Amino acid sequence: MESRVESREAVDINLQNLQLAIKRRWLAAAGVFGFVLGLSTIVTLLQAPLYQAEGKLLLKKPSETSSLNPEKYEPRLEPLSAESNPVSTESEIVSSIPLAQKTIAALTLKDEEGKPLKPTALISQLTLKNIPATDVLQVAYESKDPQEAAAVVNKLMSAYVDYNIQSNRAEASAAEDFIVKQLPQTESTVRAAEASLRRFKERHQIVSLEHEAISAVEVLKELQDQITLAEAALVQTQGRATKLQKEIALTSQDVVPINSLKESPGIQKTLAELQRVEGDLVVLQTRFEDTYPEVQKLQQKRNALKQLLEGRIGQMLGNSKQVSNRNLEAGELQQKLAEDLVRAEVERLSLSNRLKFLAQARTNYRQRATVLPQLEQQQRELERQVRAAQATYELMLKKLQELRVEQNRNIGNASIIETALVPETPLLGKRVMTLGLGGIAAILLAIATITLLELSDASIKTLREIKQLFGYTLIGSIPQLGKFIKLKPERQQDCPVPELAVRNSPRSLTAEAYRMLQANLRFLNLDRPLKAVVVTSSVPKEGKSTVCANLAVAIAQLGRRVLLIDADLRSPIQHHIWQQTNVEGLSHVLVGGTDFQAAVEQVMPNLHVLTAGVVPPNPMALIDSQRMAALVSSLSDRYDFVIIDAPPLVVAADALTLGKITDGILLVARLGVVDYTNAAAAREALKCSCQTVLGVVANSVPSENRPYSSFHYQSQDNLDTTVVSSR
Repeated sequence: MESRVESREAVDINLQNLQLAIKRRWLAAAGVFGFVLGLSTIVTLLQAPLYQAEGKLLLKKPSETSSLNPEKYEPRLEPLSAESNPVSTESEIVSSIPLAQKTIAALTLKDEEGKPLKPTALISQLTLKNIPATDVLQVAYESKDPQEAAAVVNKLMSAYVDYNIQSNRAEASAAEDFIVKQLPQTESTVRAAEASLRRFKERHQIVSLEHEAISAVEVLKELQDQITLAEAALVQTQGRATKLQKEIALTSQDVVPINSLKESPGIQKTLAELQRVEGDLVVLQTRFEDTYPEVQKLQQKRNALKQLLEGRIGQMLGNSKQVSNRNLEAGELQQKLAEDLVRAEVERLSLSNRLKFLAQARTNYRQRATVLPQLEQQQRELERQVRAAQATYELMLKKLQELRVEQNRNIGNASIIETALVPETPLLGKRVMTLGLGGIAAILLAIATITLLELSDASIKTLREIKQLFGYTLIGSIPQLGKFIKLKPERQQDCPVPELAVRNSPRSLTAEAYRMLQANLRFLNLDRPLKAVVVTSSVPKEGKSTVCANLAVAIAQLGRRVLLIDADLRSPIQHHIWQQTNVEGLSHVLVGGTDFQAAVEQVMPNLHVLTAGVVPPNPMALIDSQRMAALVSSLSDRYDFVIIDAPPLVVAADALTLGKITDGILLVARLGVVDYTNAAAAREALKCSCQTVLGVVANSVPSENRPYSSFHYQSQDNLDTTVVSSR
């Protein structure tokens, strides 16, 4: 509900701003509107009567089967395209320059000067219209001669039908020649694409990639199963061989050489002799010491047999590998274990080779499966090229047949269904349209005039703009009496002296506005009443001095002792308002040249005025002095209310300095004088200096811009002529 109310208020504000803009610029807008409307009326009255002749063309798509026999051909209404409106295309052809030139030449058309009519002039008077939901094109031509209008329409339609027939024939013939030339090349393209596909399959040994991909997955699974079984068998075989190696204390590499040693008679004989000597030696050593001759003899014989045995083993094995006597002994169990070890080793080698073969096969299949997607993509690309080439070839063959059928026809796809008749009455819509367009143009130009004038004027014009721009509380609205005239710079020094409306016209709207202002000031802070305020503005000529004087009178009439200080030491005006001399004033008091009591003047009961005095060379030095601060503090205790008239904010920083030694600043903004740039600069200066801004007083507010402008008392004082100064 609240959003609806805010939206309604925004609409009302915008309409009010529009109304105010129209009121401000109505004179210029009315002048432009009247001039344009009068000009359009004169042009309408000077126009000669025009006649319009109309004819109709039917656009159709001929049947391809019926076109084989042109004598029996009958048109069959069909849309030329389901996605677009080809009637618009045909309209452009009808209004083309070649057809216009043929029409002009056939009818010998002349312009007003007797020269041959230009094609563009004929086309400009031509109107083409597509009748909705049909394939009928309406052709209309406007002319001052009714006979000429009908003749132009009929000739133009006839020329279009002839052009349509010739165009169809020429187009079909040219297309046939083009296709006949392109067919061999297209056929070669098809063959080349098929050959590329065949070579690709032969190079990569492809029969069916889809079946190969499926079978590759199955083969990989089967290979993986076989590898698993072979690995298990290999582990089992290795375990058996390891066990046999531990039992016979030989490796698989030593079994064959040891068996050959066991089967050698010389080695077995030497081994038996060595075993016998070692046995005898053991028996003697049990009875005698090692120094016994027989013992030494047997030891020497044993050593000789060992050397002989090792030499024979080395001759047979070809290396210096040591072989224990136990392994050389020929035992049936050991022989069987050795044979089992050999068989286990053979089985292990066989399983290892099988695993390598299976792993290699699995790697090959995986590599093939990895490249299968790429091969499929390449094959699809080649097949796509083959299909595209074949489709192009078949399409060209089909089009060639259609074009040969087309050449057998002697008719077009357009016919005249209604010839143009000679018009009997002139057109009235042309004049009405001209007058209506003139009225619309007058309104638009009037609006444009208002817009341009408003855009060129950058000043603030409404209370709403003041509130939005400054962002301070609006505590006063001083009405505008009479029409505001913005003075030129060279005449600003000669502006009239402001009149004290509160004193001279106490029952006027202006006086009531100042009384409302002083009441709002009293209610700003009930706990701590205001004692001293600074009144300033953004730029000169906003009426701050007038507001100071009238506000002082309004407060003094309530019985309060008021002091008005003219602190505008650059361009003082208060002594003119109160008709006082400016021999002594604020500047003299601050430099110590005179006493305050000697400089101040009582202008009316309860109201004293301290004029500016002589303009000093450096006003800021006096304003920003300790003596000024002490003076304001002393006067605030002596008077009930002190009003200080300060220079504008964009001119000097005096107001900002005075604002720090008073209760706050009262900002005056005059509609139509202050612009957005200066107002923004003033607001920024107040913000940066952290001033206490009591509020904004809108000056020179038009009656229609005031919220209570429709409700006021009519009094004799309202009829008085009051001059509102721009100071």
